[in-house]
Amino acid sequence: MIQAITETNLTTFLQTEDNRIDTSVGSDKIRHLVKFINDMDASVQYAYSTVDLIYDRYTKFVFDYNATPDVYTGKVKFIPSGYYKYEVYEVSWSGAVAISAGNAPVTEDDVLPVGPTHGVVQGLVTKGKMNVTDKSGTAQVQYTQREAPESQNYIYYGQ
Repeated sequence: MIQAITETNLTTFLQTEDNRIDTSVGSDKIRHLVKFINDMDASVQYAYSTVDLIYDRYTKFVFDYNATPDVYTGKVKFIPSGYYKYEVYEVSWSGAVAISAGNAPVTEDDVLPVGPTHGVVQGLVTKGKMNVTDKSGTAQVQYTQREAPESQNYIYYGQ
């Protein structure tokens, strides 16, 4: 399970290589499209990680917080807090990797014209849950601590 905090950047490590689909290209030609689905309102965000470091068994992902999410630059906005589902899709290129409009698929169903700089979604490589907690001081419900009374308070039954 991924643990995240609202209004902050997210760095996570996910197991992707054991389910790799396109083994005909090197790992330098692979990127991952991540889909985040909010469990409360079913809103969906897509993002390519700003860092996509593929190791032998897992991949390091880095997403930056921004008030306006952007799929290509890895900017995400996890508000409201709560539980999310995530799905990680493998995207491969035959030529130079270009994560930009018209070159990288925006969703898992996006099909681009055939070309060396156009990414192709190979399929789902991992999925799971993410818990997003509120950043300290930004909770959606905040309580005010009252000071203790100077004298004793009495509560009488029935009044």
